[in-house]
Amino acid sequence: MSRCSISMPSNIAEGSARTDKSFNYFLDIFLGSSFQLGTQLLVARHRKYINQEQLEKLEEKIEEFQKMTMDFQNTL
Repeated sequence: MSRCSISMPSNIAEGSARTDKSFNYFLDIFLGSSFQLGTQLLVARHRKYINQEQLEKLEEKIEEFQKMTMDFQNTL
């Protein structure tokens, strides 16, 4: 989970200094990391590291970031 959460903003930062086409590629990597994080949260719930309420709150935040990112990609 730590690697995903570091990868996500790092890819946005790296991509922001590139062309729109290249930036879009880094946003795709960001999205991939966000989906990995979602999967890891499901595993954390299955292993009882977090409860259902925590999982749902975190999933909502991830989905919000994913939607904003995809909307932004459509403007590039």
